[in-house]
Amino acid sequence: MRVLIVDDERLARAELRRLLAAFPDVEVVGEATHVEDACRQVEALEPDLLLLDIQMPGGTGFDVLARLDEPPDVIFTTAYDAHAVRAFSVNALDYLLKPIEAERLAEALERVRQRGGHVPHAPSRTQDASLERVFVRDGERCWLVQLAQVPLITSEGNYARLHLEGHQPLLLRSLSYLEEKLDPTRFFRASRQHLINLDFVETLEPGPGGTLVARLRGGTEVEMSRRQSQRFRERMSL
Repeated sequence: MRVLIVDDERLARAELRRLLAAFPDVEVVGEATHVEDACRQVEALEPDLLLLDIQMPGGTGFDVLARLDEPPDVIFTTAYDAHAVRAFSVNALDYLLKPIEAERLAEALERVRQRGGHVPHAPSRTQDASLERVFVRDGERCWLVQLAQVPLITSEGNYARLHLEGHQPLLLRSLSYLEEKLDPTRFFRASRQHLINLDFVETLEPGPGGTLVARLRGGTEVEMSRRQSQRFRERMSL
């Protein structure tokens, strides 16, 4: 497991290195001290895991994640008390309170292993690799979303809305950007406003003017534009 430590405090970074030395499968590939530095090193080193401080020069740990195309797994390291940290202790994100205890770090690393099935570092992703997950914030909640689990993405100006069961977080990326990055065998641009996940399409029905209407699991209906309906027919040989 390749780990990047992101913390502006030298002593905190040194202590994390000392604790991580007890885990034979963990390799510390670098350290970063601020937001810009962290983003550069994630892109260059492609770590499996970030040990990420909250407050740092130039922004927060959340700003780091929001700027990355595809964030790695994350364990937050913070001096916040347990009450304050609940706002981001959800889903894929874990946290460690400073001063960090060795036993607590071991538990967090084991959860990362079980969730991600980490193996020795694979070859670097190619430029053609599809975007698989994104970091989103929705009010006080924030988490890593597996895009394969998103049935529908809609355009809101320069941003995109992810439609999940019970949540519709806004992603600071345009629909056109996502269309270029997502797996084209799974996601289809139904119209200027809609990207649909084909895995969630239950039925297709004829719509007005030669269009197609896709009904997604859960009942949502998306009308394809006439042009995209034709492309869909050609693609699926309908």
